[in-house]
Amino acid sequence: MNIKSNEKKENSAYELVIEVEADQFQAAVDKVYNRQKNRINVPGFRKGKAPRKMVEKMYGAEIFFDDAISLAYPDAYEAALKETGIKPVAYPQLEVLEVSSGGFTFKATVTVKPEASVKDYKGLPVAKPEVKVTAADIKAELKPYIDRASRLVSVERKAKKGDTAVIDFEGFKDGEPFQGGKGENYSLELGSGSFAPGFEDQVIGMKAGDEKDLDITFPENYTPELAGAAVVFKVKVHEVKEKQEPEVDDEFAKDVSEFDTLDEFKKDLGEKLKTRRQEQADRDFEEAVITALLEKLECEVPQAMVDYRADKMLEDYANRIQSQGIGFEDYLRMMGMSLDDMKAQSKTAAERAVRSDLALEAVAAAEGMEIPEADVDAEIAKLAEQYSMEEDKVRSIVNLDDVRHDLLVRKALELVKGAAKKPAKKPAKKAEETEEAPKAEE
Repeated sequence: MNIKSNEKKENSAYELVIEVEADQFQAAVDKVYNRQKNRINVPGFRKGKAPRKMVEKMYGAEIFFDDAISLAYPDAYEAALKETGIKPVAYPQLEVLEVSSGGFTFKATVTVKPEASVKDYKGLPVAKPEVKVTAADIKAELKPYIDRASRLVSVERKAKKGDTAVIDFEGFKDGEPFQGGKGENYSLELGSGSFAPGFEDQVIGMKAGDEKDLDITFPENYTPELAGAAVVFKVKVHEVKEKQEPEVDDEFAKDVSEFDTLDEFKKDLGEKLKTRRQEQADRDFEEAVITALLEKLECEVPQAMVDYRADKMLEDYANRIQSQGIGFEDYLRMMGMSLDDMKAQSKTAAERAVRSDLALEAVAAAEGMEIPEADVDAEIAKLAEQYSMEEDKVRSIVNLDDVRHDLLVRKALELVKGAAKKPAKKPAKKAEETEEAPKAEE
């Protein structure tokens, strides 16, 4: 391998012209020939027995060149990066310039990390949300437990919203029954919105033994066969049931939780809710800080860098889906999305992730931050415990430079978050600025 030129270009790129000499290229050609010879027909020879020179004479000396280039260039490219010290942040753009039996020359356009700076990253005007839990919030947290402990009791009265009516029904369009429009002894919760609009409202007021024809018009966005259709449902009510809630007291708390008293149970619900809200508030605050920080970022981000991150994010996501036993194409169909939709979403997320990294790296550089080996060791130990693995095994799997980088940007983010300040309130406008001056009396 020989580097013929190394030129810095615009948009954070280097252009390398790399020569792969005859001995390396011919070694690659030999490997390709040995892989393919059993598939090549040469008159007078059994498959796999024709000498390479005979094959080249018959089919042309270039028959193996394309595959040999594909085989040889990765090692040459990696060697060139090592020699120049260039660290790519995206896939290279490759172009073969010359090729012959004496070797080949190719051009590699390599994207590198751009220079980035962030000014005034301390004191960003971002308020940290205050987390509160009210009595109404705890009541709402109790509701699912109350609903699960409630029971339906038959009542001799007209049905009202919230009741469950046990009904027979059959739908007719133009006097003819339609498919899927019939049910028997169906328990319908009135007000649930599970039937076509207007159906449940017309059942309200009926009682056990009542029969009624319901005039219903299906919405335009319903199934094609019934979209916008006017139909009649014949309905008979067999039973009306009301929901009876349990007494919410200490006995209730014992039945639905591990606590002996209602006060203890409510306190636990409140603490758990506050923890969830605090975690969400912390995430929202962090996102707001990053958004404010990105407004201070001075940097031209190469599109190739964003595309590379988007590809990696999409690849990781697909692997996670497939690890759950679901084919990625099947998953996309279930979600009603195309691969292009996913790529577009990935690019949006990738651009923010790339810009965030660049901004936080700039903060770390400005602060002279470093990550001691002890912190890397602690992170490895944490990962080993999280995944129940030996630390040596974790070290063999993870990239330590990536671990160090993650710790560095995390440290920079904590500094920026800690220095953020609550935005100052704007002074109220004076009365004469907001109200019209009184008119003189005539």
